[in-house]
Amino acid sequence: MSQTFTLAHISDLHLTPILGLGPGHWNVKRGLGYLNWVRSRRLVHRLDIANRLVADMWQHGADHVAVTGDIVNLGLPGEIAEALSWLKTVGPPAKVTAIPGNHDIYTRRMNGPSCLEIWRDYLAADAWGAEFSGQSPETFPFLRRVGPLALIGLNSAIPTRPLVAAGRIGREQRDRLEDDLRKLKATGLMCVVLIHHPPLPGQTAPRRALQDADEMAALFARSRADLVLHGHNHRDSLIYHPSRERPVPIVGVASGSAVRTHGPEPLARYNLFRFSSSGIEMIVRGLADPNGAVVEISSHHLHASVQPMAV
Repeated sequence: MSQTFTLAHISDLHLTPILGLGPGHWNVKRGLGYLNWVRSRRLVHRLDIANRLVADMWQHGADHVAVTGDIVNLGLPGEIAEALSWLKTVGPPAKVTAIPGNHDIYTRRMNGPSCLEIWRDYLAADAWGAEFSGQSPETFPFLRRVGPLALIGLNSAIPTRPLVAAGRIGREQRDRLEDDLRKLKATGLMCVVLIHHPPLPGQTAPRRALQDADEMAALFARSRADLVLHGHNHRDSLIYHPSRERPVPIVGVASGSAVRTHGPEPLARYNLFRFSSSGIEMIVRGLADPNGAVVEISSHHLHASVQPMAV
């Protein structure tokens, strides 16, 4: 392809306020999460910061935006409905793809519709993807074709006990993902996998980790994926994972709404990926100062294309 296609990646927004926390929603996990929000998270994450980063992505030529989960805090129906309003300000479903994070599917006690229902248009296959995979549009993983990319959305979010933020993909999703990657190889599309939790062993503490990270690492080692994007750790990371054809870049992004640092977590950032016939350029943009402009933090050339990209 002669033109460049630009994908923006933002994650872990933890948008406030917490809405609709009534007696039917309380349990131990939500109580502890609410205390954490009051003491810490509400002071770190701000909607206006997220909106500044989103505006910057479009100004810098984003063609599509990927949101890799944790849009809300306690998985409350009121929060989830408010987050849908925010997603609509980012763009329509044709321009924005989302997947759930562990805070979006926080507990089994919903007492109302979940994000899988309310955000359906943003986290379901498009017509091409449903036909290609032969699955229902709501089935994970879901496929979307955006320009020269095949976006593959996974759901690693599972309800967990208090103080645990682990995730799991599970056998069914893994089998479908491997089958999709195998079939997509013949299309010439660049395969970009979206997952909330870091997919490799050792990328975070066990209570926050993907429970089947070993299986995911083995899958990526034997299957072609051009890029894997995740959130969850609130930090930037880049790991090249060995595979049969070439190393797979596994890229994590910091929170897209942080107005202050929190331990090793930096101020708000997002990533731009520019896909062209010469490869993938990754540009990290965000805040260097809480009151400053959104600026370029760093840039990397991930790898060169090994075949022409489909258009």
